[in-house]
Amino acid sequence: MPTNVAQSYPYKRESEAERAAAITATLAAREGLAEKLGAEALPYDGAAGDEAWAWRCRTVGCPGVLHTAGYAREKRAIVALCDGCGLIALR
Repeated sequence: MPTNVAQSYPYKRESEAERAAAITATLAAREGLAEKLGAEALPYDGAAGDEAWAWRCRTVGCPGVLHTAGYAREKRAIVALCDGCGLIALR
């Protein structure tokens, strides 16, 4: 069994305001990340209500949290963005 099993499960739920603020701050802090996210994901519409899932980042040594950022263009998945390292991941 892999050691990162817990990273497959949600870490917490966050309000739409918390999620949007984290995504906005992360995109503002990293040049070119907004364009990369726009190319990989469709906008998140909050269809599941006013809360979204968040996960711990899977990057070794990163203390960040992956926030729901959109829907994958190519696959059937949620796209998440790490507020610590800027990782874009499918969930």
